[in-house]
Amino acid sequence: MSGETEKDKQLILDAYEELLKHCKRSREAESKQIIDKAFHFAWEAHKGVRRKSGEPYILHPISVAQIVAKEMSLGTKSIVAALLHDVVEDTEYTLDDIQNHFGEKIAQIVDGLTKISDVFDQQTSMQAENFRKMLLTLSDDLRVILIKMADRLHNMRTLNSMPLRKQMKIAGETLFLFAPLAHRMGLYAIKSELEDLSLKYEHPDDFENISKKIVEQEERQLKIIRKIIAPIKAKLKEADIKCTIKNRPRSIFSIWNKIETQNKSIEEIYDLISVRVVFKPDPNISEKNQCWNIYSLITDIYKPKPERIRDWVSTPKANGYQALHVTAMGPQGDWIEFQIRTEKMDDIAEKGFAVHSKYNTSGSGESELDKWLTDVREILDNPEADAMAFLDEFKLNLFSKEIQVFTPKGHIRTLPKKATILDFAYDIHTDIGNHCIGAKVNHRLVPLSHELKSGDQVEILTSEKQVPKYEWIEFVITARAKSKIKSAFKRERKEYTFKGVRMIEDQLLDSGLKLNANAFRKMLEYYKLSNKEELFYKVGLGKIDINEIDGVVRKKSKSKFIKYWKLQFFGDSKGNNEKEVLEIPDTKPELDKKKTLMLTELATNESYKIATCCKPIPGDEVLGYLDMANNVTIHKRKCPNALKLMSSQGDRILAADWTSHRLMSFLAIIELTGIDKIGIVNEVTNVISKDHDVNMRSLHFESHDGVFEGLIHLYVHNTEDLNNLILKLIKVKGLDNVKRIENIEEYS
Repeated sequence: MSGETEKDKQLILDAYEELLKHCKRSREAESKQIIDKAFHFAWEAHKGVRRKSGEPYILHPISVAQIVAKEMSLGTKSIVAALLHDVVEDTEYTLDDIQNHFGEKIAQIVDGLTKISDVFDQQTSMQAENFRKMLLTLSDDLRVILIKMADRLHNMRTLNSMPLRKQMKIAGETLFLFAPLAHRMGLYAIKSELEDLSLKYEHPDDFENISKKIVEQEERQLKIIRKIIAPIKAKLKEADIKCTIKNRPRSIFSIWNKIETQNKSIEEIYDLISVRVVFKPDPNISEKNQCWNIYSLITDIYKPKPERIRDWVSTPKANGYQALHVTAMGPQGDWIEFQIRTEKMDDIAEKGFAVHSKYNTSGSGESELDKWLTDVREILDNPEADAMAFLDEFKLNLFSKEIQVFTPKGHIRTLPKKATILDFAYDIHTDIGNHCIGAKVNHRLVPLSHELKSGDQVEILTSEKQVPKYEWIEFVITARAKSKIKSAFKRERKEYTFKGVRMIEDQLLDSGLKLNANAFRKMLEYYKLSNKEELFYKVGLGKIDINEIDGVVRKKSKSKFIKYWKLQFFGDSKGNNEKEVLEIPDTKPELDKKKTLMLTELATNESYKIATCCKPIPGDEVLGYLDMANNVTIHKRKCPNALKLMSSQGDRILAADWTSHRLMSFLAIIELTGIDKIGIVNEVTNVISKDHDVNMRSLHFESHDGVFEGLIHLYVHNTEDLNNLILKLIKVKGLDNVKRIENIEEYS
């Protein structure tokens, strides 16, 4: 490593000076002294080391400490721990050294932040296990997870220096886990930035296009907002209310998400204007009353939409968010959402639980966090919990919208939206969940699977004869309930798994065969299972015939084939599809994970296969996933399964890109809506039949109340052919909307 130049030293000192400006909660001499000591300790420890970008490594912990101080408003111990967070992992200094120099508490936080370097079972994802172990510290000291969040944010801000494969892995992991975790902890500003940065690296073209359109729309919208807020400002000033009224900025990711999921244009998204009214409260009047007073003044000017009032002041969200939301009709026929909140509420809304101590707040917000942390601890404390299963369960409760229901005595319980009676029962106590037979909701008898709504009053009914049933997992949605149900069946599953191991070993031994990696690969491929544990369990349970196992292992691998379909146009009287088959030898070339996998036409089925969940076609942004059997599956980058794989098994992700594809055809589905009229179907099929680059497999139309919806299954060479066809179809008179279906699995 090259040493530090004078320019480097000045850069480091300038960064440190900038950090000190933001240490507003560390003004005492003692606090400044320990921060200075930590800075020089870390600088010495990381001396001569550089990041991938080429800058001195010490700039990273300084930046993390600045995020902790400036964007999270944390105190001295957190700033010191942030400066030292990589010392134990990356240098020769030990945890004892940290404790000797900075005390036990800071050493504990640094210990929680030090990355896990254990070697785990190959079936377990390193990332998933690391994330799980990192969260083990969560309920011990919340500062650990907050500093970890700051560390991730700075890594995302400097991700451009990493290779493409690493960018996808880190961005996927961030979007799948860290952004929802930031949301759950009320770190709204950080959550939005993490989402935007993830989008920048996963879908750079979309990010760039939306960024440009935001700039175009911004000026037009600011003019509208000025007209909207002018009379409100005057009215509030007249009432002697000190406040700021500002436009709520939309994140690039939230716009992209709405475009993808709701098929809206950016112009439509900008039609809903959102304005934030942040006021300085009068200490002699309750904040709740002041919020409703401002609501009254605003609705004197603009007519409210009664069903769009959200009172998060009386009942804060589980992440501590408080505000009064109302939607009203603006002067030019625009819907406007007003968010009314105090300065304290605004600070907590942006920085979440990180700033609660700053206000010495107590009550429902913090107790809800404590309750959530307890639930997380229960899942984490199970030593047998599979890391991947944990990720699924943990993710369930991160981004859920909330409902609030009442116990028979009137106590409020906060649950995720779509929670059932059984979720509520397990939320109260494990025994109540295990023995639950139903409930009375608003004095009406309902079954276990009944979905609760906000405001419901719930009385759980139990019976000593009731025992947990495995099918309950199908309808409960909380991680706590799923974890408790699985725990009840864990012993039984373990017995069947051990039985399956013995059965397979005995069967192959009797047949003179070896139980090796090749044998497992063949069995897992044949039975379409993802891991050995599932194989053992199904054999032990009797769902797999043990007598056919040796035949599966003896079976030689078949040659791989490329199937090129010459498809007939829709309505062809022959009704038969012809196939040409090219034989490819059964060899798998060695893959260099650091290089981009080029998806050549003749390599399909030999070096890669197309994922059935999203069925990407040439032109889509894609990635490769290398499974345990050394097979590569190609997913769209925006596929939910790909996102999960990037976040949990990033070490198995490959960068991938298409070469030119003109021989092979790929399945795509387009959806059409429009005004029903005579001959519309004929017009659509004529457009498709004249397109030589597209073949139609099937077409399905439904008409109701003068409007029709259609689904067309097509075979195309690439996205260019598909987009050209969509542009032609949009010109058909009567068609209102034509779009490609992204989640192809549901429609195939």
